[in-house]
Amino acid sequence: MNYDYIKTNYEELTADIKKICDGLNRNYDEIKLVAISKTFPTEQILEVQKLGQLDFGENKVQELKSKYDVLKDVNINWHLVGHLQTNKVKYIADFVSLIHSVDSEKLAREINNHAQNSNRIIDILVQVNTSHEDQKSGIEIEDAKKLCDKISAFQNIRLKGLMTIGMFTDDEKIIRENFRTLKNLYEEIKIKHTGFCRLSMGMTSDYKIALEEGSNMLRIGSAIFGHRNYL
Repeated sequence: MNYDYIKTNYEELTADIKKICDGLNRNYDEIKLVAISKTFPTEQILEVQKLGQLDFGENKVQELKSKYDVLKDVNINWHLVGHLQTNKVKYIADFVSLIHSVDSEKLAREINNHAQNSNRIIDILVQVNTSHEDQKSGIEIEDAKKLCDKISAFQNIRLKGLMTIGMFTDDEKIIRENFRTLKNLYEEIKIKHTGFCRLSMGMTSDYKIALEEGSNMLRIGSAIFGHRNYL
């Protein structure tokens, strides 16, 4: 199958991110792009990996594990960006590069326990619900600092920063407020937690706003792989 469109999409996306960074006087090399490959086959992941993209993200544990099993000999850093249940941590603990969606002490403890069993230190982000939407995972803004303090006591997980998902709306002002809220929280917590280095926010529809508001980790799928077919 011809996947030339993926190369075109990827080159156009990275060029646009560079252009935005130049306009903001930001260093493009400090931006980590995570290609969100959920629902897309391993053949397409390989096409993107050949272009130099090493970080890939999945929403579901089962899909992440199955793709890892197929591509375990390929140089890929796997990210879990979706909601993670405590009983599924064991399936990814021995290979996951970064978990973006930690929102409770219970989940953090489970990750720590499995990391210990795997003789690993697992990097994680705390997910914050900056849009206050009930259907979204993430800890409430006012509880994030306390959770970060508790997580920092665990020996086998490393707290690297924060993640949020902007509200799904056409109102740019609301999205910008969501991202700005996380950036301000990030700067506040970073004073105490010096390992903080990742602010994960921005997807295909809003990465420009995210970059303008300080994001240094983008989670982008359809702008690379094309539109998803969930059928």
